[in-house]
Amino acid sequence: MHKAVLSWVVPDSPGMELAQRLSVKHCLSAGLQPKERALTRTQQLGLLPPELGENEVLLSTRKARATRRNQLDVPYGDGEGEKMDIYFPDEDSKAFPLFLFFHGGYWQSGSKDDSAFMVTPLTAQGVVVVIVAYDIAPKGALDRMVDQVTRSVVFLQRRYPSNEGIYLCGHSAGAHLAAMVLLASWTKHGVTPNLQGFLLVSGIYDLEPLIYTSQNAPLHMALEDAQRNSPQRRLEVAPPTPVGPACPVVVVVGQHDSPEFHRQSREFYETLHRVGLKASLQELPDVDHFDIVENLTREDHALTQIILKTIFPTL
Repeated sequence: MHKAVLSWVVPDSPGMELAQRLSVKHCLSAGLQPKERALTRTQQLGLLPPELGENEVLLSTRKARATRRNQLDVPYGDGEGEKMDIYFPDEDSKAFPLFLFFHGGYWQSGSKDDSAFMVTPLTAQGVVVVIVAYDIAPKGALDRMVDQVTRSVVFLQRRYPSNEGIYLCGHSAGAHLAAMVLLASWTKHGVTPNLQGFLLVSGIYDLEPLIYTSQNAPLHMALEDAQRNSPQRRLEVAPPTPVGPACPVVVVVGQHDSPEFHRQSREFYETLHRVGLKASLQELPDVDHFDIVENLTREDHALTQIILKTIFPTL
């Protein structure tokens, strides 16, 4: 099955040349011609009718729901979309590491209900896995999404105050949201979460190139919205203080991600390092923008091992 990419290009728009780095070139890096984008990523995610087929990601999510101890649709706020699924290891404990995952989908597709594919290998190692939902566009604007994922962290810290660390992971748009949590101010929430690690996978950290593309149609971003919600720009102006210098921030990109994902990952890593955070940049071989995270179904996958070693440094 081809891995499709939503178009980020509006013909003759001022930002077309820059936007193409995130669209047409990504299609080519994945072995696609731009015209093949008609087969959308929603099919690969299983959001189209079942007769179009299922993949290992969906089967792993269903297996996790059927076989792992869990609490589904736990509300972390009052909004209809403010829910999370929590998966527990077999061994019961009041002190455990919490792994939060924010799904991708260009802020306008994807669901927590399709994103529990890493549950089995992580819970097998004693990690509680939390898959967080947020209001995707057009219902949710970026400011709202950032606020929601931030409040999901606050909720979990209050629910599990004895946790052994909160580790945030996001893919693509989800990596953007996780990076925004890195920059959050916790004063207004009245709690400082026990953040111990960030894993940012094939993320987008500078949103300005998207303003001039069709991808912005449901997001309605103006320039000031993009700047306010760009971790790269925010980090340059005001480095985070609640996260200590020992908290690792792992920026991950796939070998076959597009040049723009590589550029943004590299520049964000460099900025993290410059402001004194414990940052690392890792390029995973032989994976593209999608299977880099889909392979989390496997314990022996390089990204799974990076996650486990971040949580358990002596593993």
